[in-house]
Amino acid sequence: MSNSNPNATSISLEGVLERITFYNEENGFLIGKLMGNDKTAEIAVVGKAPKVQCGETLALTGKWFNHPKHGRQFSFTSLKSKLPASAYGIRKYLASGLIHGIGKTYANKIVDHFGTDTLRVISEESGRLKEIEGIGKLRAKSIKEAWEEQKTVREVMMFLQTYGVTDALCLRLVRKYGNSAKTILETEPYRIIREVKGIGFKTADKIALNLGLASNGPARIDAGVLHTLQESEDEGHSHVERRELALNAANLLEADAQDVENRIDALMNEGELVTSKPDWVQHPNAARAEETLVRCLKNQSQAASSLPPIQVEKAIIWAQEKAGFSFADQQAEAVRQALQSKISILTGGPGTGKTTILRALVSILRAKKTKILLAAPTGRAAHRMAESCSHFAQTVHRLLKFDPSQGGFTMNEQNPLTCDFVIMDEASMLDLKLAAALIRSIPPKAHLLLVGDADQLPSVGSGNVLKDLIQCKLFQVTRLAVTFRQAENSGIVGLAHGILAGKGSPPPPVDTLTEIKPQHDVHFIRAVTPEECVTAVTKLSKEILPKKFSIDPKNDLQILAPLHRGIGGIGNLNDQLRDALNPNGATQVMGAMLFREGDKVIQTRNNYDKDVFNGDMGIIEAVDTLNGKVDIDFEGKKVSYQRMEITDLQPAYAISVHKSQGSEYPVVIFPLLKQHFMMLQRNLVYTGLTRAKKKVVFVGDPAAYAMAIRNDKTLVRQTDLIRKLTSG
Repeated sequence: MSNSNPNATSISLEGVLERITFYNEENGFLIGKLMGNDKTAEIAVVGKAPKVQCGETLALTGKWFNHPKHGRQFSFTSLKSKLPASAYGIRKYLASGLIHGIGKTYANKIVDHFGTDTLRVISEESGRLKEIEGIGKLRAKSIKEAWEEQKTVREVMMFLQTYGVTDALCLRLVRKYGNSAKTILETEPYRIIREVKGIGFKTADKIALNLGLASNGPARIDAGVLHTLQESEDEGHSHVERRELALNAANLLEADAQDVENRIDALMNEGELVTSKPDWVQHPNAARAEETLVRCLKNQSQAASSLPPIQVEKAIIWAQEKAGFSFADQQAEAVRQALQSKISILTGGPGTGKTTILRALVSILRAKKTKILLAAPTGRAAHRMAESCSHFAQTVHRLLKFDPSQGGFTMNEQNPLTCDFVIMDEASMLDLKLAAALIRSIPPKAHLLLVGDADQLPSVGSGNVLKDLIQCKLFQVTRLAVTFRQAENSGIVGLAHGILAGKGSPPPPVDTLTEIKPQHDVHFIRAVTPEECVTAVTKLSKEILPKKFSIDPKNDLQILAPLHRGIGGIGNLNDQLRDALNPNGATQVMGAMLFREGDKVIQTRNNYDKDVFNGDMGIIEAVDTLNGKVDIDFEGKKVSYQRMEITDLQPAYAISVHKSQGSEYPVVIFPLLKQHFMMLQRNLVYTGLTRAKKKVVFVGDPAAYAMAIRNDKTLVRQTDLIRKLTSG
């Protein structure tokens, strides 16, 4: 160990990492104890580091300082890590649990047997591990595989440590590219923007520029243009004005606008960009999706119907008798239009009778022995649809049968669904590409009914399909305006319709959690600061609501929050709620995420191999810390995740309002703070409120609620679907 004058501006330290006192997965901030090479005393070290393990030898550069509470510490600004070379360091390293299959006991046995040659044996002669009592062929193979995976992860993490890439993203890169990850990062850094979700242009650009790639080279400008277009799609647009694209890309790249314009021309010639209308451009995938929608909708509108002859008025009377009550005029009209029109749309808010119409329609169609398919964007919405209609329903992804080997849906124009009638619920959630995949799979002679609330948040993906199909005025639209559920659920339904009118007010805020009145179904707890809000949400979830209303906080309660970051954000809420609701159980740390047996989790991407989709929620049943595996119960379906797959999961005690679409929960807690101002919009509050079946509790600042209700200026999505539908 080298030591210098405490006042020196920059000195070096080297030693073995003895203990990790604290590590922030988000920003890499480490507090640890270093044992110097002379092994005389432990040294407190603090600074930003990639994920390191006890036992590694660290070479640090930094300076000494005196912390008022913790005493003398070494604050490092740079870190180089190397695998341990001493038996002491190797023993510590392997005992950390880093290599699945080796715990403290086996670490001691292996190092006792192989000494300083241990890591070479694992890397080059792993078969020799069978010399250790208790290690058979399978365990030796598992240790070797875990070692190779960890070696790749380590290389990537060390390479990316200066670029601010989180451990979770490093794992995703390794999962995508395997042992080639570092090579691809060094030779094709811009490629990772397109192929690895979560890696943005700025990260890839920093890598590329550090590697010496030209700042005005075609590869960089192309990546900047395509990234700018992707950002526009992420905001919901399906095309963008060309000049705006060029200016935004030039600003991002700090490049000459004419150079960018030239590369846009080149990308157009190469088919990487296409013209939507004069002076507007879009990605070919978006263009194809819009064109597919237009072609298939027109074909379907013009084709004959495969429904048997139905005397519509008699069928409506029969359905009313079966239901035991008379339909309102709008409800009867919706059933009439669905039976008579090849394509129809049913829209309306909560309590306006959409379920009554679907139930009646399904009853009529079943009585006529027609082939009906019911679908929804999420598993929860499909389950709810099946229950209310007494007919099998499924997610769109399952309906269309994704084939991972082909990278697309099996059902399409050449291989259409077998059906006479398709009912798609929660259609506001359909983005452009999923809508195109659905419509092209429906045979032209079949009927289609799209059901949704056009006032909810639009789809997460690009496009505004439901609103565009309503506004183009080419299809039959029934708007339900009369509320039938007012008496049954007056608070939630009444407030929802008031919000749409810009005047919905919840009950007067109360200042103590115990003031919640059981007879009300909408409540507002005042908690002005983020800290107060988190404390209130945690106490409501753990104590107040379970006791007052006999609810299970994991299965009956959902927290919906506007933002991910910050004290009042989804990330911190999940940390606090996990510790409150599920403090015990085996734990698995994966990248920036911690998972515990009994945790509520949500899937964040479609995994067709596992038949689990973005938005599916489950409970962790078991955590195998030795092999890095977790088993999850997705509402009765058991699924196992290997170590590298766990990055697809996130804690789900708190989720975003967008993630909640298509779902209903008995009780919703909705934090609203001024710190959420970027997201405070009327349709956000409306969507979150209408996810609650029985009760909703707003927690936060009444002024933030008022800000949201006043803000009805939601972002207008630029799409080309209406023009394509109405032009020729």
